[in-house]
Amino acid sequence: MPNPYLYPVGLKPWSRTQAAAMIEGYDFALLDDCDNAYRFTAVVSTERIADLFHQFARFLPDEAFFILEYYPDPETFSSKRSSRQDDQLSPSVFYSPYLPTATILGIIAPYLSRLIHDGFVGFGLANNRKGLEMFFSEEKFLTFFTDNHLRLCNFFRKEQIPFSDDLILPTDFGHDHLSLVGLPRRLLPPELREAGTAALDSTLYGDEIISQLDMYEVEEGLSFFLTRKEQEQIDGLISGKLHALEIEDVEFGSLLLDWSDFVTECEHTFDGDLWEYRQGLRIRDIIQMVIELAPPPLAEKITAIVREPDAAFLQNLIDRPKRLDPPDEPKLSQERFWYQGVVRNQGSELRRDLIRHGWFQR
Repeated sequence: MPNPYLYPVGLKPWSRTQAAAMIEGYDFALLDDCDNAYRFTAVVSTERIADLFHQFARFLPDEAFFILEYYPDPETFSSKRSSRQDDQLSPSVFYSPYLPTATILGIIAPYLSRLIHDGFVGFGLANNRKGLEMFFSEEKFLTFFTDNHLRLCNFFRKEQIPFSDDLILPTDFGHDHLSLVGLPRRLLPPELREAGTAALDSTLYGDEIISQLDMYEVEEGLSFFLTRKEQEQIDGLISGKLHALEIEDVEFGSLLLDWSDFVTECEHTFDGDLWEYRQGLRIRDIIQMVIELAPPPLAEKITAIVREPDAAFLQNLIDRPKRLDPPDEPKLSQERFWYQGVVRNQGSELRRDLIRHGWFQR
């Protein structure tokens, strides 16, 4: 008999009858355009999340990165939000660098209850090289990504969480998101009832976590999953044929995100100078070199991942008959469109350097 789902205090269902229908369970499916990567979705009662988080961390004994989803701007933050609202703001997402897993768990420990119960916070743990991610969203259900579905099926079996072919999520019913600050103390879990107001404010404790883990914001526009086999293929290329580029310590997934972030920055205004702009273009050079050296299925997958940011960058280029001189290395067979012209929204430093280099006199 599946266990009933117990809501965190930061998620309030509108109907007690609907809330009573919620039970624990999980399901899974192949990711789109992936033959051997899976997305698991799980509904697990709040009081079990902390233990589940630590049990999952055992899959990543050496290192991982932490994921934090919250609303850092107090000006746009409300202590209550209805699931009916159409104009919902999206939370900001932050990643830590790879750190020893034990270090992450130690830093997060004092915050874990707040992260679990706050209706405006999500968090997770991942290691792309291991092909594993766990995320507990602000909607208070779990999402896992893996290239080994049997391992996670066994994980759920040990935790006595049953498979469900008709999984009901908290998002299937109307509900309110509540901040811990806006709740009466008597409704908070016992370990949080004596905490000060500042300690319960996610805009403040979120900043503390970011500072302690040296986290950085990522754009959520680019979504992808590389399996362990694909990671190993890419790592082999980088340490072998691309050894001269000296990027062995850089995770390829981070380069994909960096390219997407660079494109987004250019869509607004690129505030760096010409050297920094060229560094952004060099990221795309490296991605293209991996595409040209990778086996065809992997090359097609990487090309599909960067297709959207590539199209956005191409649309933002002006003066395309002109060309910034690309570096001699790496040598690529494809014409590098990203060097054809410059971005439309140039900050003062980039425009100054372009003037000095005679760009506008050509």
